[in-house]
Amino acid sequence: MGQVITVTSGKGGVGKSTSLANIAVALADLGQKVIAIDFDIGLRNLDMILGLENRIVYDVVDVMEGNCKLSQAVISDKHSKNLFFLPASQSKDKNILDKAKVNSLVETLKEDYDIILLDSPAGIEGGFEHAIAFADQALVVSTPDISSVRDADRVIGIIDAKSLKAQQGDEVKKHIIINRIKPELVERGDMLSTDDVLNILALPLLGVVPEDEKVISSTNTGQPVVRDDKALSGEAYRRIARRLAGEEIEFLDLAAKKGILKRLFA
Repeated sequence: MGQVITVTSGKGGVGKSTSLANIAVALADLGQKVIAIDFDIGLRNLDMILGLENRIVYDVVDVMEGNCKLSQAVISDKHSKNLFFLPASQSKDKNILDKAKVNSLVETLKEDYDIILLDSPAGIEGGFEHAIAFADQALVVSTPDISSVRDADRVIGIIDAKSLKAQQGDEVKKHIIINRIKPELVERGDMLSTDDVLNILALPLLGVVPEDEKVISSTNTGQPVVRDDKALSGEAYRRIARRLAGEEIEFLDLAAKKGILKRLFA
């Protein structure tokens, strides 16, 4: 049976969808059969990051509403035989998602895929609860600033309260991905350090991704940066995928030790 991993964040603009796309590609390259599902109804962009926007005919809502078969809506990646994609609807309202139908879809996908990656809407509105409800794991993406970390902390609390595992007395396994960190700002004390973020959120770290101009160009071209062997951010995502696959691998040495909290309490 496949594993359901929800990628979420407390606010928009932190690189949640970009992180999911790159992790999906890297896991597929490791031999995992992966399907990435965009649950950001009405605001989809995962298709563009993966370079698959022109291949969309049906979407996840069409599948759940019975307008097409699952096989008609699933899109094969252009470069990896192990990667598949199920897009969000661009025209429907995010409140159209039904928890029972989401559960049925997820259970069906578990039979055919090793990993089901769900791209949660940012924040806690609309389809967020549907995206986290059936998760086995949650990857919480945050940038190293107080507002993003605070919102991430709130999301963690909701996962612990409203997921199916929580209702059954169990716990969703959670990890933190710190995105868009700038070591020079951390060194000056103008940005939270990795330690600062982890002290606030009190969850294990899965990866630290540096600010990288190549991420922008890769998004614009539909070529995830993880496919660029020379991009430091791509290497960070490859290491994240390897950790998800069970490998023990060291973190990239990106963040300086000094951060805002250390400066305040120095």
